Amino acid sequence: MRQPIALAILLSLISPCRGDVRLPNVFSDHMVIQRDKPIKVWGWAAPGEKIQVRLSGKAADASANAEGEWKVELPAMKAPGPHEMTVTGKSTVKITDILVGEVWVCSGQSNMEFELKHALNAHQELKAADFPQIRLLLVPRTPAGLPLNDLKSRWSVCAPENPAVADFSAVAYFFGREIHQAINVPVGLIAASQGATQIELWTATEGLSGVPALDPLISSNQAAAESARRKLVANLDLLEAAIPAARAALATGRPLPPALWMPNPMPVEGGPVLYNGMIYPLVPFGIRGALWYQGESNCSDGMLYLDKMKALVAGWREVWNQGDFPFYFVQITPNNYNGALPLLLEAQDAAMAIPNTGMAASTDTCDPSDHYGGGHPRNKQEIGRRLALWALAKDYGKKDLVYCGPRFKSLKAEGKQLRVAFDHVGGGLVTRDGKVPDSFEIAGADGNFGEAAAKIDGATVLIGSDKVANPAAMRFAWKDLAQPNLMNREGLPVSVFRAGLANE
Repeated sequence: MRQPIALAILLSLISPCRGDVRLPNVFSDHMVIQRDKPIKVWGWAAPGEKIQVRLSGKAADASANAEGEWKVELPAMKAPGPHEMTVTGKSTVKITDILVGEVWVCSGQSNMEFELKHALNAHQELKAADFPQIRLLLVPRTPAGLPLNDLKSRWSVCAPENPAVADFSAVAYFFGREIHQAINVPVGLIAASQGATQIELWTATEGLSGVPALDPLISSNQAAAESARRKLVANLDLLEAAIPAARAALATGRPLPPALWMPNPMPVEGGPVLYNGMIYPLVPFGIRGALWYQGESNCSDGMLYLDKMKALVAGWREVWNQGDFPFYFVQITPNNYNGALPLLLEAQDAAMAIPNTGMAASTDTCDPSDHYGGGHPRNKQEIGRRLALWALAKDYGKKDLVYCGPRFKSLKAEGKQLRVAFDHVGGGLVTRDGKVPDSFEIAGADGNFGEAAAKIDGATVLIGSDKVANPAAMRFAWKDLAQPNLMNREGLPVSVFRAGLANE
């Protein structure tokens, strides 16, 4: 019979402490280090212990502080490797098979968590997943009321025989595969996601201060953290009181005291519990950027979601202290949200105004006959590819690459019709099925929208209705289950939008 995980953790707390040099688990065999950026390495040792870190002929020294923490910085590297790192104090840690390349953190809720084994053509994809220069780090679900300094996972090599590949994020894998094949460098993918979670749970409190609409979250996060501290102190007091009896029981083979069966010594009291347990332990590990696929659990937020995206991005960028690193995200897919989805999609589209961000639309990736669990398209290949287009165009110097679907540019009245102009039309506007554009609606001054006939005209679409003599506004794909057919010739769809002549 296996011990419960919580009991195993508590027994490890009872074991005598050792002064061995230790690194966080984000540093492990098969890891990828971000190229062209200073390499930050940190860990723990006995207070005052002298530490030396060596990596491919480069070395840096540090001393552990009074809390036993140390940190060094090594010069940036380009050579892909493999390399070896040694960390030496009173003991030595050696990490092997290190590659230098591109590292991306991939986070969100169920569509980012969605495993490769459930994706379209999963059997064939898993057999073909033979990319030894792609490395995977899957962060386990770890909510925590206070920030944690480590995670329970290790890097692994992307290979068909590796069972970890099947359980890895499909979107992250397909994104990484596209990048690796396009630029031929190692790629490290860190997947940290959990289904049915709101964006607030992933947002560092540091990101909230610049978003006035979210001021109430600052105080609620502080209150949750203080409550978690109080309960953790109480739990630790119980454990400390139980330790002598537990040691005696272990020594004689007698039953253990019941205090050890505490289900989770770390309270989860609200606040950014997934940031605390799944993102904070990664900082300040060097990364190129982040991918985000979330929004289903915030669908009722409407435009407030834009504020929450601003806070999420700002918070991560502040704590990582790597500047405005790229942050690319996915617009969630059609599903029944009681009419709330268009407003959420509108907010996601507006989030592209945040510097150095980009959005992959996904309205056309849902097959209504194979809609895994509702709102979960299996075609993660295309979503990963669309995210990769942003990175290839913006971060990896791929010129003349169409990376974005057509976006609303302007609206003009032409008699009884409205002319809608678009940016990012690429090779031209077309429809996915060869029919006339669908999902357009038009309204007069009364604001009563009805279906509009539409016709492509160069980089514009002319829309009109015999029922609206003096059109004043339009909207596109303004329904939860809309899967519009308009796209550019490169296959990237037009996203939800609305406009009025007063907004010209």
